[in-house]
Amino acid sequence: MKLAYALGAGLWALGAGASPAAAQATDEPALQDVIIVTGHRAEAARSDVEIPDARPFEGPDATQLQSRIPGGARLGNGPLSGQAQYRGLFGSRINVRIDEQSFASGGPNLMDPPLHYAPLPLIAALEIDRGVSPVHAGPGLAGGLNAALKRVDFSQSSAFSLSYDLMTQARSVDDSVSGGGVIGAASDAFRFNLMGSYERGGDTEFPGGEIAASRFERGVYGLSAGARFDVHTVSLDLRRQNTGPTGNPPFPMDIRYFDTDFARARYDGTLGAVRIEASVSYSGVAHAMSNFDLRPAPAAMNLRETYAQATTHGADAAAIFPALGGEMRLGGDYQRVNRNVVITNPANANFWITNLPDIETDRVGAYAEWTGALGPVEAELGLRTDRTAAQTGLAQTGAAVPAGPAMLAAMFNAADRSREDDTIDAAARLWTQARGGLSWRLTLARKTRAPSYLERFSWLPTNASAGLADGNVYVGDLDIEPETALIAEAGFDFANARFYARPTLFVRQVDNYIQGVPFDATPGVLDTPQEMVANVNGDATPLQFANVDARLYGFDIDAGARLGDHWRLDAVASFVRGERRDINDNLYRVAPASLTASLTYDAPAWSATVETRLVAKQTEVSQTNSEAPTGGYAIVNVYGDWHIRDGVRLGAGVENIFDERYEEHLGGYNRIAGSDVALGDRLPGPGAGAFVRLIVSN
Repeated sequence: MKLAYALGAGLWALGAGASPAAAQATDEPALQDVIIVTGHRAEAARSDVEIPDARPFEGPDATQLQSRIPGGARLGNGPLSGQAQYRGLFGSRINVRIDEQSFASGGPNLMDPPLHYAPLPLIAALEIDRGVSPVHAGPGLAGGLNAALKRVDFSQSSAFSLSYDLMTQARSVDDSVSGGGVIGAASDAFRFNLMGSYERGGDTEFPGGEIAASRFERGVYGLSAGARFDVHTVSLDLRRQNTGPTGNPPFPMDIRYFDTDFARARYDGTLGAVRIEASVSYSGVAHAMSNFDLRPAPAAMNLRETYAQATTHGADAAAIFPALGGEMRLGGDYQRVNRNVVITNPANANFWITNLPDIETDRVGAYAEWTGALGPVEAELGLRTDRTAAQTGLAQTGAAVPAGPAMLAAMFNAADRSREDDTIDAAARLWTQARGGLSWRLTLARKTRAPSYLERFSWLPTNASAGLADGNVYVGDLDIEPETALIAEAGFDFANARFYARPTLFVRQVDNYIQGVPFDATPGVLDTPQEMVANVNGDATPLQFANVDARLYGFDIDAGARLGDHWRLDAVASFVRGERRDINDNLYRVAPASLTASLTYDAPAWSATVETRLVAKQTEVSQTNSEAPTGGYAIVNVYGDWHIRDGVRLGAGVENIFDERYEEHLGGYNRIAGSDVALGDRLPGPGAGAFVRLIVSN
């Protein structure tokens, strides 16, 4: 069932209209959450429940919202570079899409994770696969997430009607402003809309000063169009995103720019009893980052500017038809990704290194997925296979590059630089129809992930680590193997007119988990060329990506109760433990236990909420990654929502109202000299700040 997270209102706005039974009556699978960002979508929640828009976004990054779900957390790698974490896993292990489009990020340090391309003013909803993704959504080790963008949909009339959905917001803690949305027209046969957004902000304040180089700037524009002819529908979506100078305090460099294009064409139709879905897509990312634009510049010989490009071509098709008393989906998908990364010194034209040279990755997948009833149990059963082939060009260096990197480049070029991986995924997601408000859930799955291009082809020891932000220097391994996870989770959903609860227990046993390990058996002894080069780059004990064994397990829940005609209590709690199975150590950058609880007063035209977020200390840290523990903390937010009239809503509030100083365990370490945060210290969370948001829609 799709259940709506009313921002600041918990999972269900209990008692606000339809009965819980009506809320659960849906043909959708039982394992998806939907975070509604603005307005309300009748197909994702109860049609007669409007979703309050007062909830603070706590920054421009959409991972701030994703971190509110059970099991969710955010890696704070910068104001526009946050990575989604789900039950302890993050990065490429989570299958993140934008409007169902999968694509490659451009930055080798993942300064542009997928949700970088989903500005909040343009998001209609975040659709989150609970536990694991269905196999038709593509490969991925953990759950999945799709950011559905706003668009003007077909109407029910042959006459065109104008529609719009616009949002603007301002926050004081970072002096930021943002605005955007969609405007267009549609009939029952044609639809068209323009979209656009712009955001900018300064350095974030915290109790004690400002976080240097935490400013940001991002703009997006595009269009969406569609036509419907009887049982056939075609659509086209085009977007251009320009990210300007934006800080990344946990990294050795900041964003100079991302210039990115997206295109996707889709067909949906019916041929007799068979539904056809097909699409082709393209994305192209041009990226530059530097260590001198937003932070104090080093000496001329240490100036660095890195250029990266990534293009993704994708295609998918599926046929859906009745079978075996349910519905069968047979399909396949293809993706080709081309990447290239060059490190330069703008003060020396002869210093350049193609540290990730002309890497091409081709993946082709096929799957079968059946949904239907197995006696009293509803089921989604899927099987998927993928073949991933990757190869790279020749590493090259300029005349001013020292002999060490040049020798490593020659060694890399002499090796076999092509690899193929075959992977198989299987998922069984089972649930019961609600009886007496109670529905049981069980998921059993085998999920895989092929190694990333960094983990395999990074021949030069650098800080590039897809956003691990641990300060270590990394090198890849050409012979690294895919990850394989065996997953089990169980829980239930219960709701009646006064109470709801959705607890889940889970465990993931991961073989060949990819983790940095000491480069050799004598760390600190510079007896290999890689260690010598790493030492010059500031780390005498480099790590190499390698296969280890891991386990993640935990518990999460969201629950709430109606306390009267107007009062409501909602809460989300999460606990996850990540550990190595091969040695006595913990996995790196796993979120500590947390509880978020809110008390809301609902009136017909307005609401007010006080919320507290309690985070435990995290002492189960990775010794391999030199991870430091963090203490616990508590912060309080207050906010409210006013429905001024149909189509006009105003939200406002104060975040961290008591100006508490705290350190987020997933926030990374400061890498910028001259900041009010000491070099190497954990980055603090934002201090007290007010926000105001206006939403206008029709």
